[in-house]
Amino acid sequence: MKKFLSILLAFLLTFSLAGCTKKQSSKEDTSPKDALEILTTVWSSYSDDNKFQAMGGDYNNMTDNKPGKFDVSDTESLRSLLIVPEDSAGLIDDSASLIHAMNANTFTGAAFHLSDPKTLNTFADSLKESVLGNQWMCGFPEVLLLAQIGDDYVVSAFGNTDLINYFKTQLTDQYPSAVILTEENL
Repeated sequence: MKKFLSILLAFLLTFSLAGCTKKQSSKEDTSPKDALEILTTVWSSYSDDNKFQAMGGDYNNMTDNKPGKFDVSDTESLRSLLIVPEDSAGLIDDSASLIHAMNANTFTGAAFHLSDPKTLNTFADSLKESVLGNQWMCGFPEVLLLAQIGDDYVVSAFGNTDLINYFKTQLTDQYPSAVILTEENL
C-alpha cells in the first residue's frame, strides 16, 4: 500500500509540476493574414465605453462600426482618406481602415501590407511626411502614430490624443511585438 501511495504521489506531483511550466501567452504574436485582421483584432479588444461611431473601408467597401477593406488601387481615396502619397501607394498590396464617423480628423486608423518588406521604412517615412505636411480641414488631428507589425505591416493612426493613446495600448496588447515607429504631435 505504501508503494502504491508513493507511486500515486509521484504521478500527481509530476503532472502538477507540469502544469506550472511556462505557459505561452494567449496573445501569441502570429503573422496576421491581412490588414483587416489587424484592425479587427484591435477594434474587437476595445471596451464598449471606448468605442465610437466609426466606419471602415473605402467608398466601395464601406462598413458600419467596424474596420473594412480598402481598395489599394484607388490611389485618390488612399491619398484623401488615409493620407498615403500617390508615389507610395504602389508599395502596398493590401489595406484596411477604421475612421471616426463624425470627423476623420478625430480618429483615422489604417493598416497596410507591404508587397516587399524591404520597402517598409520607405513607406513609413513617406506616410509620416505626408501626414505631417497635410493641409487639414475641419479641425486638426493632434497626434500621429505609426507602428510596425512583423516585417511587412505598417499601422497608422492620427487624431485625438486620448483616442490614439487607447488605440496604441490596444494595438500593443494584441500585438506585443509591434514596434512604435513614430509618435508625434501634429
